[in-house]
Formats: sequence, structure tokens, C-alpha cells
Amino acid sequence: MSARLPSLLLRSYSHNLCLMSARTLKKTWIPINTNWLCCRSLNVDSPPHVPTLTGSYVHGTSSVSLLPLTVGQSLDAAARRWPEREALVFRQDGIRKTFAQFNQDVDQAAAGLLALGLKRGERLAVWGPNTYEWLLFQFASAKAGIILVSVNPAYQLKEVEFTLRRVQCKAVVCPTQFKTQKFCEILREICPEIDSGAAGLFKSARLPDLCMVILTDSRQPGMIHVDDVMQAASGQQHQELQALQSSLSFDDPINIQFTSGTTGSPKGVTLSHHNIVNNAYFMGLRVGYSWRPQVRVCIPVPMYHCFGSVLGGMCMAVHGITLVFPSTDYSGRASLQAIQEERCTFVYGTPTMYIDMLGQPDFDKYDLSSVEAGIMGGSPCPQEVMKKLRRDMNVKEMMIAYGTTENSPGTFLGFPLDNEELKMNTIGCILNHTEARVVDPSSGHLVPLGASGELHIRGYCVMLEYWDDQDNTRACISTDRWYKTGDIARLDSFGYCRIEGRIKDMIIRGGENIYPAEIEQFLHAHPKVQEVQVVGVKDERLGEQVCACIKLKEGQTCSAEEIQAFCRGQISHFKIPHYVEFVDGYPLTASGKIQKNNLREAIEKKLGL
Repeated sequence: MSARLPSLLLRSYSHNLCLMSARTLKKTWIPINTNWLCCRSLNVDSPPHVPTLTGSYVHGTSSVSLLPLTVGQSLDAAARRWPEREALVFRQDGIRKTFAQFNQDVDQAAAGLLALGLKRGERLAVWGPNTYEWLLFQFASAKAGIILVSVNPAYQLKEVEFTLRRVQCKAVVCPTQFKTQKFCEILREICPEIDSGAAGLFKSARLPDLCMVILTDSRQPGMIHVDDVMQAASGQQHQELQALQSSLSFDDPINIQFTSGTTGSPKGVTLSHHNIVNNAYFMGLRVGYSWRPQVRVCIPVPMYHCFGSVLGGMCMAVHGITLVFPSTDYSGRASLQAIQEERCTFVYGTPTMYIDMLGQPDFDKYDLSSVEAGIMGGSPCPQEVMKKLRRDMNVKEMMIAYGTTENSPGTFLGFPLDNEELKMNTIGCILNHTEARVVDPSSGHLVPLGASGELHIRGYCVMLEYWDDQDNTRACISTDRWYKTGDIARLDSFGYCRIEGRIKDMIIRGGENIYPAEIEQFLHAHPKVQEVQVVGVKDERLGEQVCACIKLKEGQTCSAEEIQAFCRGQISHFKIPHYVEFVDGYPLTASGKIQKNNLREAIEKKLGL
């Protein structure tokens, strides 16, 4: 494709030349004298010089400064600028809060935490599904200088005990129970001393740092209710809270996000105010939150994950968008209802969530005309899904986001006006103030442009550390601060990145390196296939064989031979699935990611391998 550019007027907030979406061939606005609350735009009538990359390294240069703000300062500024604008809608609980109301609640909760004895730098865990209290304590803990620990609501006893002990949590916020998950019972089993605790304080033998449980939905012996927190503060604590704001540093750790632990015990990714405030800022600028009027985001993704807490909660505070939570946990039908009744203009989701929404039996009855755009996290959008999102769900501008928890999380993101080929096959371009390189995993040297290698990231977004775990920190962050993602990727001459798989997911069949993502993208074009996951399974002669685990569209039947015939002559013979298994679903994490290790083990057991 030609690199020649006509007059550009692309709605982008970056001078990063490779980020100017040369392939989009639209006009662009480039901001000057931009600060974090206002933006003046200069119409560029003559085409800027857009060099192409010559090596597998890209830098998100920018005329827009990083924000020198804490999480609390971001929310304060939003409440001053948009006091009467709706900030949060929790449809399942009937809760609606303007920015002024939410900020007032946050101040009350933050002062209450101080009154109950929590101190700056101590850890408070939030363990539960998407509720108002999750957002409340996300921001209240930040204002109080207390480090929020995001705990997966699906964690069971051993996982919860490990997490709370690992970061020496002093308090836990959770519901009594949700569906089959009995949070209080689990905590009582770990800490039987709770029942004998006076005034909600106890001393635990197994978790010596834990002394307080704050419930969000009922009152239980030995535990504190969230209302107690809201009523605990006096004028003294409010004065203390105000004085604290000027002493907090945006480089302070403020959030610990635990990784999924698919390779060993979960690790506590430690993020600063600077990490998450700026990641939300530049992700929001890329998708256009600063120029879109009254953005209302349908947010079915979980808050305990960075997708929800940063692209959701932090983008709300930094950009003044409205977050609409359809349900306490994911529901495709509730998401469609929320879009229709709340007139949402944006939708967030993983590929699996979007596929589920599109597959609802009564999909056609919903009015989705308000939707303009969406963000898909996790992987490029399969072609057929992209077409359906545009045609059936009215998502004209789907942007693919890529990142890792260790990078706050976003590092690459598409542009609203990218063409379909880029949306379907790439994760977009590097974000502002961020560097990326692709290296040979064995030597660490840059690979030639367009060649595959391991993707490394450097910049403000890289985490501070794995909490109290220097060995794992050193293993994934080099001495010159490059974070090793473990993903196989390649860059094109315009800086667009393609993810080809995980180093550990790569299938090695008789010496041939096979990337599952490539086969998955191809099989999505089959008219009967709704979703597909490709894994490598054991093989005595070749080491591994390719297995495609396919979920068919409703009412369709298919055979392994039909799938293999579809592949012949279209992809290399060694990439054609040796095994084809038809499934009803896939093992998922609480955030909707496919657990390929569990899928592989189940298939190998079924095949007798």
C-alpha cells in the first residue's frame, strides 16, 4: 500500500508519525498547547512527513504531556468540571451517581477508612463482582493513600489466603455471598477469630496483618458494614484527608493486580498513580473521548481486572465519561438491554463477550442504534465477528486494544478510522510515551522489520514491580526497564503490530513453529464456525500436533473432514488441524480469557494422549 499521504485530518492526539494511521487516508487534527483539561487544535493543510520504520522498534512520540496527577486529583478535577454529569449507573442496584455525588461519597469513605485506623501505604483488598462499592473503594483507597488489592471474585479459600498473606492485607471489602460464592464463610474458615472480634476488629493467627472485614450487602457478627465506614469520620479525619492529598506522590504504588497464575502462583503486579492515570488518559485520547459528546460506555468487563478498573474507572475520572454497568457479573442479554435503555455509545468487551452478545436468541429485538464504537481487548477481531458488529450491532468503529496487567494495561491500540484489514489483523499502533521492540528471544537482538520475535515494552506504563518478589521482577523486566511480554509479534513499516501467539502457546510440530492465532483467524472464515481455539497436543513422533477446538453456530453440524478440506490449499499442510474437536464452550477466567492450558489438558485426556 502506498505511503504517500494527502492532506490529513485524522482525529488523533499524537505527533507520533507512525501513529498517524497513514493507511487510513483521512484528514487529521494535531493538537497544540494541550493540557489535561483543554485542547486547541491546529488544522494541518499540508501533509506532514511520515517516515516508515526500518527496524523492529517503535516509539510513541507525542506533543501531549504526561499527567502529573494522582488518582484522587483526577477525580477531584472531574467533579469540578462536570459536577452534574452522570458518572456511574449500576442498573442491577438502581444506583446512579453524578460526578459531584460520587466524589462526595469517595471523600466520605476515604475519611472513614482513616477513622477506622487504616494508614497510608497499607493494603485493602476488594473481593467481589461489579458493584458500586468496587468503584467507591477504588477511589477512596487512592485518596487515603491506601493500596487497593484487586482480588478475583472466583478465588477459593487457598487462593484468597495466599493473596491476602502475600501483600499483608489489613482489610477486605466483599459481599456476604454472590451466587454460589460464599465470601464470608471462606473468610471465617481462614480466620475463625472473626466471630469473637470486638467492634469489627480481630486478630488472625493465619493472617496476622488482617484485622477488618467490610461487608457491602448485610451485617454479620465481627464484621463492619460499608455504612459504618461512611459514618466513621469526624471533621478531624476530613482535615487529615485534605492534608494528605498534597503529600501523596503520583509515583506511589496505589494498586496491586494479581495475575491469573497460569504458570505458578499468582504474582502481585504493583502499579502507581502515574501508571494508571496516564494509561487511561492516552487510551481515552486515542479512541476519541476528548471530542465525542457525552460518551456512555456499556461496561460488562470485570472491575477486578485492569480492563475494567483502568479503561473503565480511571477513564471515567480522567475523561468524564459515563460508565453503565449492565449486571453484577457478565450477561450478554443484560448488556444488550443496557445499550438500548441507557443509549450507550461505546461498548467494552472481550471477543468471547461480543460473540455471546451477537449470539443472543432475541438479539434482533434490541435497539442498538446509539452505539458508535467499541473496544475489544485480548486479540484481533475475527473477520466474521467484525462484519456482524458493524452490520448488526451498529459498532462502526471497533478498536482493538492490546496490553498486559504489568503495563497498566494498554500499550497498543487501533484508531477509530482504521480500515477493516487493520482491525482484523493487527492490534493497532503504540500509545504515546511508550516504546516497543521485537527481539529474538534467544539472543535479545532486534529482528528485521516484519520478522517475528518476542514483544518488549518500555515506558511510563511498566509496573513498579511484582510485590515483594524481586526474582520474578528481574526475570521479566531487564536492567534497562524493558518488560518482556512473552508474546510473539511483528511490526510493519507503519508501526502496526500483529500478535501471532504466546511463546509458551507456540506449537512445535516436527520442527515447524506454528502460531495458533494464525490458524484461528483462518478458521473463523468458515461459514459454520462461531468460535475456534487452536492448541498443540502431544504426539509421540512429531512432538506436537495441531488440534482445533470449534464451537459451531447454532443449528449447524459439521465434521472434522469438512474442516480439514476447507484448509487444504489455503494454509500450509503442517498447519492443517490433525485433530478437530467440536465443543460447546471453553474454560474461561473470570475476565473472559480462554484458559488454553486447561483446554489442552481436557482435549489430551479426551483423545487418550
